[in-house]
Amino acid sequence: MRIAKLTLWIVTLAASTLAGLKPATTQGFEHYDALTEARIREEVSSGPFLSIDYLPAKDRADALERLAAGEVLIQRLRTYDHGKAIEVPGGLIHHWIATAFIPGTTLDRALAVVQDYDDQQRFYSPDVQRSRLISRRGDDFHVFLRFRRTKGVSVVLDTEHDVHYTRVDTMRAYSHSVSTRIAEVADPGKPMEHELSPGKDHGFLWRLNSYWRFEQADGGVYLECEVVSLTRDIPTGLGWLIRPFVENVPRESLLFTMTATRRALEEKNLKASP
Repeated sequence: MRIAKLTLWIVTLAASTLAGLKPATTQGFEHYDALTEARIREEVSSGPFLSIDYLPAKDRADALERLAAGEVLIQRLRTYDHGKAIEVPGGLIHHWIATAFIPGTTLDRALAVVQDYDDQQRFYSPDVQRSRLISRRGDDFHVFLRFRRTKGVSVVLDTEHDVHYTRVDTMRAYSHSVSTRIAEVADPGKPMEHELSPGKDHGFLWRLNSYWRFEQADGGVYLECEVVSLTRDIPTGLGWLIRPFVENVPRESLLFTMTATRRALEEKNLKASP
């Protein structure tokens, strides 16, 4: 109990320090994300479509079996520049990919669920507190999402995103979502609630880009989501304790997103059943 209280105290103390987003941090992230996006464009245009398709035959067969059993496969990724790590001074990049299989559904239903931005607070609560479609032009969406993330401390973030969907054919599609604004909310739910200036906050989340792939096959739909996000770096002297805390949140958020998407699709399948 004392260790848990001490951990919470240190996390709260570290988070209480404002951390401004510096140009060098932004530049490092943009370079990292540009290389990541170039690899993704190559894969969806000419390579195997899903990440599991790159596995050796035996490993791919094992992955398909685990997915068919309802498991969400998740792993950390890392993008390099000609084999060298990309410097992001003052920041940490979190890069994860998750794959799930939802039997008995279709590509059209999957796209309908993820594009229903006015109802995402119902599908993805409590991580998503509010959601709405700001504008749409064809396959381009501009959306608002209020996130709440809790792990020892609670953080509320008002975010906006540009999302573009591409339909490859009748069985495959992919999307690209880029955060255009992220503002930490101080005193959420209270009369004095207000946003901190973007980039002049505690650094819980500065950037959030996600890349979805959808493939209808084997009597259902394979969903894959790759997320690249940026947070502040770890305060000096607290890395041994704070780093696991900071790095677990992106993984847990992605796992929750995939699980919630599965539930939403299962609900849609029930409504579509005769």
